[in-house]
Amino acid sequence: MMHTTKVLSVILFLFFYQQIGYSQVKSEKEFLQKIGIKDSVYSKTLKEYRELYIQFPANFNPETRYPVTYILDGEVLLPTVANVQSFYSGGFTPEMILVGISNNENRTRDLTTSKVKERYGMPFNERNGEAANFSKFIEEELIPFIEKKYPVTTYRGLIGHSYGGLFTIHTLIHHPALFSNFIAIDPSLDWDGQKLIKEAKEKIKENNYQEKTLFMSLSGQLHMQNPEITIDNVMNDTSDFTVFARSNITFSKMLKQQYQNKISFQWKFYPKDLHGTVLFPSIMDGMIANFKWYQMEKTSLINAPETPTSELKTLIDYRTEKLKRHFGYSIAPYPEDLLNALGYMSMDMQQFDKAKMYLNFAIKFYANSPNPYDSMADYYERKNENLEALKFVKKAFDISKSDYHKKRIGSLEEKIKKGK
Repeated sequence: MMHTTKVLSVILFLFFYQQIGYSQVKSEKEFLQKIGIKDSVYSKTLKEYRELYIQFPANFNPETRYPVTYILDGEVLLPTVANVQSFYSGGFTPEMILVGISNNENRTRDLTTSKVKERYGMPFNERNGEAANFSKFIEEELIPFIEKKYPVTTYRGLIGHSYGGLFTIHTLIHHPALFSNFIAIDPSLDWDGQKLIKEAKEKIKENNYQEKTLFMSLSGQLHMQNPEITIDNVMNDTSDFTVFARSNITFSKMLKQQYQNKISFQWKFYPKDLHGTVLFPSIMDGMIANFKWYQMEKTSLINAPETPTSELKTLIDYRTEKLKRHFGYSIAPYPEDLLNALGYMSMDMQQFDKAKMYLNFAIKFYANSPNPYDSMADYYERKNENLEALKFVKKAFDISKSDYHKKRIGSLEEKIKKGK
């Protein structure tokens, strides 16, 4: 029989690693103040409704389709992901729609990857091991529901913590085509004697992870009772208290050795964070790491007035192709406002060829917006080419139907009539 003290320690160990942060969530009224839309979908697979929390980008445009990130334990994690996005989107990460999936009920059932009857020598009676069913719900019901109802693209990410991190790795291994990027926060890879790690050894060799990214984290409490255990010696320990950390490290080392699968993988240890606090830094670092390819390149060339127009055009063309390769579809290389601003800055510096290039790109990528045409009209007005300016104002008016553009058409026609 297990000693009473050890039983209590293991109970605390399990509670700490698997339940912290999920036993209580804020009331609906309090939580809804922080998100955009609450929705739900009925699942024939799960035979229940599943609540969803939808967050749109701050600068949401209903005519634009956005990448989408699905967040397990959405009641808890969505506000943090949304906060990170509010600071980093546009420059470090693309604007995207966030979908928080409720796992407030049946969490262990849905997120664990195989059935167990005991854990660490104790009976485990909670329903578990139905991740395959939950994957079916996500693939066959949730994703089609979101793609039909909301303006999202097929570029998807998945974020999960603890059991959610276990499910995230399970999805990467068994359903890699479903998502393009993954964040597994302190994942419970110790589940069922590291069964998922054993499955992954062959699956990783078989699957093609080209253009896939994974960020995985490990929190700092490696042993709950022995502070002498560190990241340098934890793999030498054989107790139940370090199997959680050892599983994480074992998987990360295995993944790093499989260079042929082409996955972009980053692992990070947070020595000062606990299982319940590692979420925030992991989400921030994970989002930035997974979208490293999205970040703007060679901004110094754009900022330097002496950079030739031809070199800037090559840079913009390169970024356009790079984003298309990662997203799988064409996307504007820069925000409309940035291209527009660069056009005006170039005009102010009397670099008219450069200004025209920027504004042409703005028209190319934002053809349904009146603003680039209006800006190009300003370009031609500054060059005293009012007939050309009039053409572009008319194009802007065709889109906007605004009084401003109508009045501007009249003003330009008057200038042309007077021969100015």
